[in-house]
Amino acid sequence: MAYESVFRLAAFLTAFAAVAWLEARTPRRTRSFKRRSRWPSNLGVVVLNSFILRILLPAGIAGFALVAEQRRWGLLNNLQLSALLAGCAAFVILDLTIYLQHVMFHAVPALWRIHRMHHADLDFDVTTGLRFHPAEIVLSGAIKLIAVAALGPPAAAVLLFEIALNASSMFNHGNLYLPLPLDRILRRVVVTPDMHRVHHSIMVAETNSNFGFNLSWWDRLLGTYRAQPAAGHAAMIIGIEQFRAPRELVLDRMLTQPLRGPAGAYPLAGSAAQ
Repeated sequence: MAYESVFRLAAFLTAFAAVAWLEARTPRRTRSFKRRSRWPSNLGVVVLNSFILRILLPAGIAGFALVAEQRRWGLLNNLQLSALLAGCAAFVILDLTIYLQHVMFHAVPALWRIHRMHHADLDFDVTTGLRFHPAEIVLSGAIKLIAVAALGPPAAAVLLFEIALNASSMFNHGNLYLPLPLDRILRRVVVTPDMHRVHHSIMVAETNSNFGFNLSWWDRLLGTYRAQPAAGHAAMIIGIEQFRAPRELVLDRMLTQPLRGPAGAYPLAGSAAQ
């Protein structure tokens, strides 16, 4: 665990570079905005979030899992399971937790206000997968701490899950083309860019679908799966009805979006009432 930061940074840079290269080589959609209009702010919020988390949780989620492991907190730390079985169980349960957390951020209007900064991006690419409001990052961190304390996963499994979650977020937000037969095979297990792009449609019903990040199973099992956007991937409109002016792509405007305007029809309760 002494090298957690090194592992995470190396994995982040590798995944970011790979997805960015594939986007440039085989893009799925034509960009609406140049990278220089969006990337400085989207990457700027990554720096801000990293700074905040380093202050609030210097040891990281995996470090907390190590403490839980040493003190035998949580279910898995009190079961006689092999390290491999405990690690696999932890990965799957943590992934379900992130799915449910994502649904919650769409279901509760106050949480949607925070989460909608992610959806207010006017293009869809690797940096969209990193564009989360600091308040959401802090709340997500708290949820992970509670999940780790209750579950008691191996610290190594938590580290691998965190790396996979970060990498998969960049991959499934990538503006990259996958051959359709390959996409069909991959999305049986993992969330692909075409699958997750539906979630970033301006249409409310499509926004409230495909909540998964790593594993695609939860959307299928829990009834939130939508195979394709109604308008098709090339023609679909990315974003939400609010914050469509280009100036909303600047970092200071992004950070104040939770405080401005109504929650609208996007929260699950609101969309159900439409």
